[in-house]
Amino acid sequence: MNTANQSIKPITTKINDKGHIEIGGCDTVELAEKYGTPLYVYDEETIRTMARQYKEAFKDYPKVSMLYASKAFMTKAVVRILDEEGFGFDLVSGGEIYTAHTAGADMKKCLFNGNNKSYDELEMAINVGIGLISVDNFLELALLDNAAKAAGKSVDILLRVTPGIECHTHEYIQTGHLDSKFGFDLTQVDEAVELIKDEHKNLNLVGLHAHIGSQIFETQIYYDEVDVLLKEMARIKEKFGINLTHINLGGGLGIKYTDSDCPPSVYEIAEKILTSIKDNAKKYNMQEPEIHIEPGRSIIGTSGVTLYTAGSSKQVPKGRKYVAVDGGMADNPRPSLYQAVYTADVANKANLEPEEKVTIAGRFCESGDILINEISLPELEEGDILCFYNTGAYGYSMSSNYNRVLKPAAVLVNNSQSDIIIDRESYEHLVSLDVIPDRIKKA
Repeated sequence: MNTANQSIKPITTKINDKGHIEIGGCDTVELAEKYGTPLYVYDEETIRTMARQYKEAFKDYPKVSMLYASKAFMTKAVVRILDEEGFGFDLVSGGEIYTAHTAGADMKKCLFNGNNKSYDELEMAINVGIGLISVDNFLELALLDNAAKAAGKSVDILLRVTPGIECHTHEYIQTGHLDSKFGFDLTQVDEAVELIKDEHKNLNLVGLHAHIGSQIFETQIYYDEVDVLLKEMARIKEKFGINLTHINLGGGLGIKYTDSDCPPSVYEIAEKILTSIKDNAKKYNMQEPEIHIEPGRSIIGTSGVTLYTAGSSKQVPKGRKYVAVDGGMADNPRPSLYQAVYTADVANKANLEPEEKVTIAGRFCESGDILINEISLPELEEGDILCFYNTGAYGYSMSSNYNRVLKPAAVLVNNSQSDIIIDRESYEHLVSLDVIPDRIKKA
């Protein structure tokens, strides 16, 4: 069975009788007119469908916790949707904790993750009742133990480990191989366990956590990850007498940005994970553990598109034709950061055939601010609306105010209704945190 991560476009996408792209029953050209551009548009049906497909894929295993990787895109509205779908949240900062908590998420179903958590963030996590904390390093063991002691609480923890598995993804988004900033090397686990047993009495070790990368198109790698973690858990039980009951496998399932991308379905990775659980629990003479899965991009990526308005153009003699849009690397840094490739259509000319090959350039003061290199589209004119697909993950969450450009708005569409979920920044908001010292103020 296919799942939504294998589609380039939101599942409700169609061309309406005006020849315009329609998503969630809303004409994207009309959305651009109403809310302005650049504009992030999220299809609620795609989000909920993908969440339900994850749950369906793992339904035969009774001990599974789904944790949305909030770093992909987090707003209070997204928290409410995924909380309704039974998800918890993988949180990596005080800001993400605050957002989840104030949106009404069940904090007992959340995990606090990250490689350099502050004492204040750990204290916040304890105070709001986060269910699990994934400990990344020795300093954090001590900080967390102190924070737990001060709060008079015992905290359930996972140890994040680097399993030594390298997936074939971009160098910057590989996190499971040995030379990584994340987690304990397997050779450090014994020292960490001894510290927890002998010194950090407020910490209760319940399992292991690993994350092998992002935008993963392989399936066997998930089987291997389970094998490594269960083997390590069996070793810990034999050496220390500690019966660990949880494994967090991270996320990382890829999505389809272009026709050449072939990500597996959720059902395919679920089959690999559950087969490995059964095989390796038997091999290492262990009880089958509770599984935590952390999908982020694969939940939210396909649901989101970005609308831009075409502006100036430039034909290089005997070279490329550039068409500039009113956004770029500040609202979507992935092409500059990861050399990410996208698919796009002209929203107001969706029923026309391509006539020219153009390069879509951003508006920011960097030569590398190119969103798509050489895409075939209908002839572009000033004012045309471009629709970039699969921008739901790591667009807004990685956005900036470079060149002091305002961050875009985001809307949620469903059943022909559109609702703001992030207001467009104003110039007043942009300067609201600026302070001029008295000594340089005008007289």
